Amino acid sequence: MLSRSCFNLLNLDDYSVTDRARIPKLMNVPGIITDFGGGGGDEEKGEISPGVKNGSRRIIVANQLPVKAFCKDEKEGKKWCFEWDRYALDTLILQLKDGLSPDLEIVYVGCLKADVELNDQEEVANFLWEKFRCVPTFLSLDLINKYYHGFCKHYLWPLFHYMLPLTSSHGVRFDRSNWLAYVSANKIFADKVYEVINPDDDYVWIQDYHLMVLPTMLRKKYSRIKVGFFLHSPFPSSEIYRTLPVRDEILRALLNCDLVGFQTFDYARHFLSCCSRMLGLDYQSKRGYIGIDYFGRTVTIKILPVGIHMGQIQNVMSLPDTAKKAKELKEKYEGKIVLLGIDDMDMFKGIGLKFLAMGHLLEQSPSLRGRVVLVQITNPPRSRGNDIREVEEEVKKIASEINMKYGKPGYEPIVCIKGPVSTQDKIAHYAISECVVVNAVRDGMNLVPYEYTVSRQSNNNLDKALGPGFNGERRKSMIVVSEFIGCSPSLSGAIRVNPWDIESVATGMTSGAMMNDREKELRHEKHYRYVSSHDVAYWARSFDQDLKRACEEHYHKRCWGIGLGLGFRVVALGPNFKKLSVAHIVSSYKLTNSRLILLDYDGTMLPEDKVDKAPSAEVISILNGLCSDPKNIVFIVSGRGRDTLSKWFSPCPELGLSAEHGYFTRWSKDSDWESRPVPADLDWKKVVLPIMKKYTEATDGSSIEQKESALVWHHLEADPDFGIWQAKELLDHLESVLANEPVVVKRGQHIVEVKPQDVSKGLVFQSLLASMQSKGKSPDFVLCIGDDRSDEDMFESIASNNSLPDNAEVFACTVGQKPSMAKYYLDDPAEVVKMLQGLSAASTAMQLPPKAPVHQVASVEDLSIVKNHASFV
Repeated sequence: MLSRSCFNLLNLDDYSVTDRARIPKLMNVPGIITDFGGGGGDEEKGEISPGVKNGSRRIIVANQLPVKAFCKDEKEGKKWCFEWDRYALDTLILQLKDGLSPDLEIVYVGCLKADVELNDQEEVANFLWEKFRCVPTFLSLDLINKYYHGFCKHYLWPLFHYMLPLTSSHGVRFDRSNWLAYVSANKIFADKVYEVINPDDDYVWIQDYHLMVLPTMLRKKYSRIKVGFFLHSPFPSSEIYRTLPVRDEILRALLNCDLVGFQTFDYARHFLSCCSRMLGLDYQSKRGYIGIDYFGRTVTIKILPVGIHMGQIQNVMSLPDTAKKAKELKEKYEGKIVLLGIDDMDMFKGIGLKFLAMGHLLEQSPSLRGRVVLVQITNPPRSRGNDIREVEEEVKKIASEINMKYGKPGYEPIVCIKGPVSTQDKIAHYAISECVVVNAVRDGMNLVPYEYTVSRQSNNNLDKALGPGFNGERRKSMIVVSEFIGCSPSLSGAIRVNPWDIESVATGMTSGAMMNDREKELRHEKHYRYVSSHDVAYWARSFDQDLKRACEEHYHKRCWGIGLGLGFRVVALGPNFKKLSVAHIVSSYKLTNSRLILLDYDGTMLPEDKVDKAPSAEVISILNGLCSDPKNIVFIVSGRGRDTLSKWFSPCPELGLSAEHGYFTRWSKDSDWESRPVPADLDWKKVVLPIMKKYTEATDGSSIEQKESALVWHHLEADPDFGIWQAKELLDHLESVLANEPVVVKRGQHIVEVKPQDVSKGLVFQSLLASMQSKGKSPDFVLCIGDDRSDEDMFESIASNNSLPDNAEVFACTVGQKPSMAKYYLDDPAEVVKMLQGLSAASTAMQLPPKAPVHQVASVEDLSIVKNHASFV
């Protein structure tokens, strides 16, 4: 099946597609690519690799492929061999397919864990595609060093784990060349996805921080591509993240996804805070889902920690080698209480702090000397550098000191095992350990406690090998876990500790070792229920379902791309929501004879961030030009008070004003103010004002605006997060207090307002329309422009009105591309002013008297010719 995408609405031409080579083309990059193409113009081609089946697939993109590669020497030369890497540290992307339909095709895109020579790359790619549905991204050694070791592991990884490079000797500072390498590597991954994707049907699932700018590249190529991203590491608080020089590029790239997943609420909250503080984006929670509106697209935020593969661990537990190893370990540590730690050799794993806590435990509890053993297995580091060497030296030094101080013949308090160790060895250690200690100072998830819990569950093979005390008994386990890692919230029965508090960790380790068996059994049962029901299949299935739900609206909106480079984003609008064309509205304006023009002021004709709120001379001139046309009735409909509006617009004598959302109205400067026929009792202000004052005192940057009919609490100048939080609290507080009062409590753009019932901008439109119709001047042209929630009342009232003439030209226009009841939009106040200027100029031109015809004056030579001609006749 050949497929194409017609998602770029700027160009709907049809393109035929020719067949391509069966195997994805190879891209070998000797240097660094500093830009990326694939704009909307390529999208229509919709090129997909032959061999792609009908129906949707899942394209899993990760830094590394889940395959092992090894080279065999044969007579014909070296031969590459491959197999699934089922027990690797990064095997999660292989395991997640268990949560998806068995009939669903999975395609993997990533790097190989081997250096394949250039001459062999095409053959290797061919084999991997045919046998494993894997698409390898071959990166040069220089690119890997800069992209992975330089930017990912030595800059981004520490930063996301709250470590700032304050000095040149304390971490690696931002390096522009490493960042360009990161972008280049992501570009190569994007090219590989292009080669295999069917953008109409396939879903792309990107894994972790190595590929955070990839979504922008994919979205630039295909505006309706279905993309999900899951971050396995922590996402830091805004105070840390904002130090990143390329912070906006990464945030905007993640917002080019349809679904962004995090391990914990804390990580998601930090991401939302960064979007709010740095990009000015708000989020909403609706029916349990958190969404960010980003240029008309809703980016869904998902919070779900990763699980483990239950079947894999249970299979390893049943292996004879595992039982044999467990029996050997049980004999080795006979009579000892074994505490276990399994960590990568990493500065954030807290291994040194764990050893110090072990020393403190032995110092404070002499009775446990000779009885308690801490077995520490250290996996090989995933990167290299001075920081790793320093950690290794520190860990070795602390362990040696404690062993020298408290050790004796036949007893070593801390046993260090340098990895890698086999999965059988690891599970054997889990099986004989009374307690596992995970003491990381910061970690995205850490699945060690989950693996330990499953390994401690009853298993016939292990039970027989371990003998009395295990066979047939209720199983027990104990976990000491750092409160700074992702799995901590889900382990409600664990002993949570602050890894920096050595005494607290020591106390937790003592409790884990000495707690009574019944308590350990209950905690084990609690943890096992959670781990077994929230495994990797559950995680993958849940993410996949939410990704499909997040992409449901793709075909209900019109999309096009804007922005350059990593600032690219897609604007998605409803099928009937379009930008207001000045030429179109001016054309309609000229053909009509009775016009009603309603204009909001703040945020519509005046930018929100402008300090001087008074209208400019240009705005006054435009308004006077519109008001001078006898066919026009022009009103400013604002939430501001009547005194302010009267002062600001005094140079416009024919301009109508509607103040305080329509509570006060006047038709011109010489007419009197009229008020809405609502109850005049404003005693509720005596209740509301003290409450608002309390919130103002507690919220730095907030203020109160007192109107004649309303009270407004502003938080534009407050801290973004705290202001929104306080606004929600104030709204709830006022709604409960004013439940029986004839008032309405509403949240607007950075405000909370209390005003009388039956006062809204929608009623202003209805009132003005009724007044015009009573005079026999029913409008055949209506223009209404606004920017916030209060203006939506006008748009809704216009949309639901049936009394306008059938041939009336109606233009309801919002400012900014966002969900709205309006059918048109303009980008900003500058465009609004430009459009009104066009209408004003049209009015002026139509009111000018017609010019007299221009007659050509004959020259002296012409008169001479005429005279001679007459004489000849």
